Amino acid sequence: MTARSVSGQASTGDFDRILVVDFGAQYAQLIARRVREASVLSEIVSREITADEVRQKKPIGIILSGGPASVYADDAYAIDESIFELGIPVLGICYGHQVLAQALGGTVASTGTSEFGAAELTVTAAVRLFKELPENQTVWMSHRDAVSEAPAGFVVTASTPGAGVAAMEDTERGLYGVQFHPEVGHTAFGQRILERFLVDACGARADWTNESIIDQSVESIRASVGDSVAICGLSGGVDSSVAAAIVHKAIGDQLVCVFVDHGLMRLGEGDQVEETFRNHFKMNLIHVKAQDRFLDALAGITDPEEKRKIIGETFIRVFEEVAAGIKNANFLVQGTLYPDVIESGTKDAAKIKSHHNVGGLPDEMRFDLVEPLRDLFKDEVRSVGEELGLPDEIVWRQPFPGPGLAVRIIGDITRERVSILQAADAIVVDEIRKAGLYREVWQSFGILPAIKTVGVQGDTRTYAYPLILRAVTSDDAMTADWARLPYELLARISSRVINEVPGINRVAYDISSKPPATIEWE
Repeated sequence: MTARSVSGQASTGDFDRILVVDFGAQYAQLIARRVREASVLSEIVSREITADEVRQKKPIGIILSGGPASVYADDAYAIDESIFELGIPVLGICYGHQVLAQALGGTVASTGTSEFGAAELTVTAAVRLFKELPENQTVWMSHRDAVSEAPAGFVVTASTPGAGVAAMEDTERGLYGVQFHPEVGHTAFGQRILERFLVDACGARADWTNESIIDQSVESIRASVGDSVAICGLSGGVDSSVAAAIVHKAIGDQLVCVFVDHGLMRLGEGDQVEETFRNHFKMNLIHVKAQDRFLDALAGITDPEEKRKIIGETFIRVFEEVAAGIKNANFLVQGTLYPDVIESGTKDAAKIKSHHNVGGLPDEMRFDLVEPLRDLFKDEVRSVGEELGLPDEIVWRQPFPGPGLAVRIIGDITRERVSILQAADAIVVDEIRKAGLYREVWQSFGILPAIKTVGVQGDTRTYAYPLILRAVTSDDAMTADWARLPYELLARISSRVINEVPGINRVAYDISSKPPATIEWE
């Protein structure tokens, strides 16, 4: 049968909700996260959403994101203008501000003065968004066009040198617009401005909290699973661990954790997972050692999307085989996150890559999915994990891709190359820990490319693999910057890898950010 996702996550219909309409801005996800930091649920939706669809979602407010287009271009992104007649408060940001102004009879034009970066904002009317905030403040701008005339009924509340209508409000209709980006940290009072909209304009209850997320997830899981058994695909990473903890809290011994050891884990990780969950948490755990099966299926495969799909399908088939011996096993628990869903391609976001537990799932499978983290960003998952009492070594473990080292070995995957990368990667993590940077760095790992380079070791010419070192800082993996590791640390990692790992004679450091690169290489 075709897999479907049941209500394993928190019933988001029970929370106050803000819709973030995505006009293609790089900051749409950041807006959503900033809303959640105010303890209000946010959901990113397509610019093609209709007024009827908005009404069905029952939001308490709507935020229109920025975007790369011009509102008066022939191919400009538009919106169902009847949304503004629903009586739901709306905040337009940057392009969304211009969309709102144009739709309601205002004027948007190229002023000849662009603003990119920091700008000085002057508040001219502290009506609602700027209530009790300074008259002069720094904001972050990114625009060439600007609102030159506000629509009828709006009060112009702020200006900058390049935007005469830098902010406007129609409190009677609950409509607001700002040309700057309050979601960006460079806007001094950005979060306060967003909270003015959320609380004062929308009446948000701030009910999106760890306790309420857990309570409603538990209730939803119990209702969905009933008397059935749920199988959790446990990797030992933070996502699957928190998912397992929530489901275990909900249904206890009806949860069976299945750890499929595909042989592409980090060094010694399989034994660590078994020790933690079988002996420490006392969960039902089945350890399936399937290295040969996965490596045979991946032999000769070099395309990264094909690797992910092979791994995703093989996972499911192993689960089905295990489940065949478990009576009434009808559900599969996965640690799918909100960024996984976005990056795997939706109506609202171009596909960046298929995640093995989203876009990589086979079309036909026998399980219904329970995904208690599907609406959460990574930082929210960690916070929920702490609330559940999981140990720091699990909660703060650096993210590891479901396909494991298969997407860190570029090209063909062989047993030799897996062993080489496991040994090198273990050195990278060990040195990062010793330097006290493990919690500060979002991810740090090694990549083994499908090339060899010349070197000299012991007066002998070598022809071996280089190791690419990757370390990034991030809040949620939607964007990331390369980590400025100390030179001394880089030198230690390089020296140890080259001297301790046969098959590697060179170490390079990746200093690209996301975007334009991604964190993983495949």
